[in-house]
Amino acid sequence: MKKTVIQSFSVILLVVLMGCKEESKTIFTEGDINIVPKPLEMTFNQGAFRFNKETKLVAPKDHEETLDVLKDRFTAAAGWDLEVVPTAPSSNFVLLSTDSSLAEEGYSLKVTDNQVVIRANDYNGFLYGLETIRQLLPVAIENKSVVTNINWDIPTVEIKDSPRFKWRGFMLDVSRHFFEKEYVLSTIDQLALLKMNTLHLHLVDDQGWRIEIKKYPKLTEVGGFRVDQEDKPWNARPTPDLGTETTYGGFYTQEDIKEIVAYASRKGITVVPEIEMPAHVMSAIAAYPELSCFQNPIMVPSGGVWPITEIYCAGKDSTFEFLENVLREVMELFPSPYIHVGGDEATKTNWKICPDCKKRVAAEGLDNVEELQSYFIQRMERFLSSKGRTLLGWDEILEGGLAPGATVMSWRGVKGGLEASEAGHDVVMTPNSHCYFDYYQGDQDVEPLAWGGNLSLSKVYQFDPVVEGMSEQQGKHVLGGQANLWTEYVPTNDQAEYMTYPRLAALAEAVWSSKDNKNWNDFSNRVGSLFQRYGIMGVNYAKSVYQVTTETTVNPESAVISIALISEFPGSEIRYTLDGSNITTTSEKYTDPIEITKTTTLKAQVFKEDRPAGALFEKTITYHKAVGKPVTYLNKYHDSYQGAKELGMVNVVRGSKNFHDGQWQGWLGDDMELVIDMESPTEMEQVTVGALENQGSGIYFPIQVEIFLSDDGKSYRSAGIVKREYTANNGSELKDFIIGLGKQTARYIKVKATNLGSPPSGGGSWMFIDEVVVE
Repeated sequence: MKKTVIQSFSVILLVVLMGCKEESKTIFTEGDINIVPKPLEMTFNQGAFRFNKETKLVAPKDHEETLDVLKDRFTAAAGWDLEVVPTAPSSNFVLLSTDSSLAEEGYSLKVTDNQVVIRANDYNGFLYGLETIRQLLPVAIENKSVVTNINWDIPTVEIKDSPRFKWRGFMLDVSRHFFEKEYVLSTIDQLALLKMNTLHLHLVDDQGWRIEIKKYPKLTEVGGFRVDQEDKPWNARPTPDLGTETTYGGFYTQEDIKEIVAYASRKGITVVPEIEMPAHVMSAIAAYPELSCFQNPIMVPSGGVWPITEIYCAGKDSTFEFLENVLREVMELFPSPYIHVGGDEATKTNWKICPDCKKRVAAEGLDNVEELQSYFIQRMERFLSSKGRTLLGWDEILEGGLAPGATVMSWRGVKGGLEASEAGHDVVMTPNSHCYFDYYQGDQDVEPLAWGGNLSLSKVYQFDPVVEGMSEQQGKHVLGGQANLWTEYVPTNDQAEYMTYPRLAALAEAVWSSKDNKNWNDFSNRVGSLFQRYGIMGVNYAKSVYQVTTETTVNPESAVISIALISEFPGSEIRYTLDGSNITTTSEKYTDPIEITKTTTLKAQVFKEDRPAGALFEKTITYHKAVGKPVTYLNKYHDSYQGAKELGMVNVVRGSKNFHDGQWQGWLGDDMELVIDMESPTEMEQVTVGALENQGSGIYFPIQVEIFLSDDGKSYRSAGIVKREYTANNGSELKDFIIGLGKQTARYIKVKATNLGSPPSGGGSWMFIDEVVVE
């Protein structure tokens, strides 16, 4: 009897063991593969490779550290300490194999049921192959603590991959707001995930000097700190009095820099330092006033400065001695072949009257101060070149003649890149139109405060460093592209992440993947997996791409308003209500444009897997009496801002804080004057005129709005007026000018809005109007 029980138990145990051994692996489809940036070539095969605690990691000598990409993640998420061995077993291994035939930074990956082989010619190639495996694994691999009930399977694929461009960069401005070393290290981690290879640190600007220079300790003691005015808008922070206590700031010690550079190197990333000159250096002049033309003592500014007139003196040899000493220490810390010297936005007012600068102009046979800046940059280029480094600067360094060995970073559009490449210089393309991550990425009415403009995820994805008009030879001078996060309006780590991700993923694919391999619809499907990873990693990524936007048309004959609901991701599920009620999974699903014939509160939201995925869109469409009525412009809008043209003032579509949204009509220095024909005598009680102010962009509220009424279109009577005196305003603001009429009847309504004309800063003022609402 005992024997029978033992035998039965043995059979059961054998069956259980066999069942465990033969547990089926995950069945993948090609749609399960969501690698960003998209590989050059990929073949999908049926089957899967399963990682377990016995999986061996095999690397050639000196490449064991490379395997930390996988090893560390399995330690954290699975609790396994995968063994690194010098030779491969018969199966269940990941192998790094050197292949000298592969391109720089390229790799091949072959996954079968029992082994994974990565071939590469260099360190970065192996890293990128491992990062691809990471993205093939379940997103749970990003967990920092052990998760259970996960099969760590990856699909059997064959990949051949290499980058399109060798410069795939991201610039972090740590001067305007200081970011601790730990945040810089976490940024490096995110760059590595996306196969980016360059971190450009903007270490010096007017508002802070962020790198320790032992020969000049006051650069950080004085220049690294400013008066804390973080409670005030950036461009409304007054100049502090000399001697005011400075408490905001910070800097990286040389040991910090060494740690950052070493960490980045292990992740395949070169750190490029930027030491600004000759402008954006008030922090240095505050520490050492003798560096300026007139040696006046100043404080480190707490906010925006324009124009930038306190710059290095180009006439004193001591200025260049100082800069060479600074750069010697910088080059000791950064092995980067490139040293960025800025070179942008130098207002040369002081140079024109400085005796030392005048002497320099005469002694060097220069024609003007523009050529003096060229002299300045060329002199620094010769110094850097003598040390085996390449000078890199913003496209202003082209002005007055470019140093022969310099490389240009083109930010003011693409013109600088076109000019520099035509002259035979290498260029890094970073146009503000596609690469400035301090710009808004969604509806300005709901997004956190940012710099002007709008740079959506899809627009970043459209970026191509080789631009129209470049010859094949010019294209060879394009090193690649770079995103820039300027931080005037980015004071915290959370906001820095919000502005950076997921736009950095779109930029990464734009500079890695082949032009023929890019497809927005495809990317929008794949990037969702990256969102899940960000969620697990605790990255505060923006969900702006899920915002609902609208396109509105008005039928002038029927006055029916047609509203299309749009999401940046094609095919998104949008649900909406028209009665002001909250949106749920049972709310109406959007399929066709919505027609509106009365005042309506529209709410809409993107849903993903039965959950709201983005911000709620909510807007009351005021269906007023003048909708679709004929408008005659007595003083027409500017060609640059035409809104919806003839129907722009009566199409019920209100503009947002983004003055490029296509809804604003603009007048530059001129008044707005128009007549609305109500087509029959109409009783009305008030007229509302919507306006925008963004003084930083030269847009000002009208100082007066007056309404005139007429029965015949010839003789007009004043019916109401509202005035508003000019007031300084450092934000972006929407305002309705409401003119009460009592109860009056008329057929024709004349609206006149008076432009400020000339603002205190000089020049002309824009006046932006979006709608005339008649009720």
